[in-house]
Amino acid sequence: MLPSGLTSGLVSDPVQALLSRERTLLADIQAFLEAQGAPPEAVEHARTAARALDETFLLVVVGEFNAGKSSFVNALLGAPVLPEGVTPTTDRIYVLVHGDTPGQMEPTRDPFVSRLTYPLPSLEGVALVDTPGTNAIIRQHQALTEGFLPRADLVLFLTSSDRPFTESERQFLSLAARWGRSVIMVVNKADLLETLEQKAQVREFVEAGARGVLGLTPPVLLISARGEQRGQPSGQHDPGFQALREVLRMRLSETERTRLKLQSPLGMAAELLGGEDTRAAAASTTLTEDLAILKDLEAQRERHGVAMLGELDGQLNRVARLLGEFELRADRFIDSKLRFSNLRGLMNPRDLEEGFRREAVAELPDAIDRQFGSMIDRFVEANLHFWEDVQTFLIRRQPSSEVARTRFSYDRGALLEGIAGSAREHLELTTEHELGRQLSQDAEDAMKGAIGGLAGGVGIGAGIGALIGASALDFTGGILAGLTLGSLGLFVLPNKRLQAHRQLRQKIAELREALERIVRREYEREQERADARLRDAISPYTRFTEQEQARLAGAQVRAAELRAELEALQGEVKALG
Repeated sequence: MLPSGLTSGLVSDPVQALLSRERTLLADIQAFLEAQGAPPEAVEHARTAARALDETFLLVVVGEFNAGKSSFVNALLGAPVLPEGVTPTTDRIYVLVHGDTPGQMEPTRDPFVSRLTYPLPSLEGVALVDTPGTNAIIRQHQALTEGFLPRADLVLFLTSSDRPFTESERQFLSLAARWGRSVIMVVNKADLLETLEQKAQVREFVEAGARGVLGLTPPVLLISARGEQRGQPSGQHDPGFQALREVLRMRLSETERTRLKLQSPLGMAAELLGGEDTRAAAASTTLTEDLAILKDLEAQRERHGVAMLGELDGQLNRVARLLGEFELRADRFIDSKLRFSNLRGLMNPRDLEEGFRREAVAELPDAIDRQFGSMIDRFVEANLHFWEDVQTFLIRRQPSSEVARTRFSYDRGALLEGIAGSAREHLELTTEHELGRQLSQDAEDAMKGAIGGLAGGVGIGAGIGALIGASALDFTGGILAGLTLGSLGLFVLPNKRLQAHRQLRQKIAELREALERIVRREYEREQERADARLRDAISPYTRFTEQEQARLAGAQVRAAELRAELEALQGEVKALG
């Protein structure tokens, strides 16, 4: 037998070549996992797989609490090496190796692992590992066993004839299958089965259950640990134990042990690549879903912009109706005042202007102010609601705390949190009043530049109203200034009245056009600023998504290469001997 691992000079050249290729492959898989940001435990398993090639062959005994594992190990060794009891006595992993001093404890790096020596030639080159029982009250025991299972080269899976192959045992055996472990099924307490028919039924039941989990039929041996221990002083041996020892003798032969030693890390590597495939598929699905939601947000933003422009048209139409009503009042004023019957009134321009302001302009500034205040409120409310929708998306898409934390999930979570921070800052620091004030100021500044400084800092609506009133008074005042008593003739006043109507319509049309142009421009400019804030917030995540999709595509190709090499090696290892 090889004394330790596969480093002995007894290793043949073909095995040495396989060993060299396997080391290279395991190193490549570890580097691949690290490059893909796999969970730390996956990377550590890859390191463990590489180290396993240099470790002693591990024959690991697993099974539920009270299945009689310690009794079984003592019966197998023919000596009371491990403590036995009806309570969970094995609270750690015991690694038994051949040594001259019985029960000598050797130091280990793991506080939950005890390494014991015992003078048993049958253990030379092999470490027999007794694990804590699974499905026990002490959950740490199961965690210890499950954590040690990937290192096993050959598993002795112990069940009991009074409770053969329970559901929890099936679940635990699935772990062995996941890691590609070679398994021998051992049914203890066979002495409780009184007839050959009962033994055959239990054997068939365990075989069927193991085959359903492993995909193949492992050896199933019925033994009685207590019967073996009782019969040892008189030289009698349990038939089941004799059969088990023969199976172990073949499995632990040099050729078969070498094959299993090479096979175990490859099984672990296959599981790690499968796990990375699963994570990559989940990441790809997440990115696809994120992109779909971001695309939907963009579509919502576009629909929102279109809806807001449509609403703006409605708001401007209402402003136009206000101007139309003003035009009608101004027409009536001109018709009633620019007449020969009002000569006395025409001689007093100040009273005429005050009358025009009172009767024609009336409440126009306040009405326009209210109209544009409503427009601004609606605009601000819609944009803030859109940012709230962005926050809802971010909350929904944040990684769950239960999800395995990989570099992908960390990077993605950090970027989503960055967008969320931008949204929170926007909502916290930019109130409706602040946005409304900014929009009003922008529109008012634009009007000052386009028409003049008549807005006077009193708000967009009042400024526009004052501008309209002042402009109307300008042309009315111009008309009135030419209407001196000496110039009044038979046709002068009617002509002046017609001229006033034409100038009124021209002025109102110019004001309506300028007003719509300025408000629409400022509205669209503010909408562009809101859109830019959103684009700036999500652009890092968009870039991350594109980079991750490219990385995942490259990883898929590399994983396929590694898997092909792995499968080729597995085939060659299986063909050994």
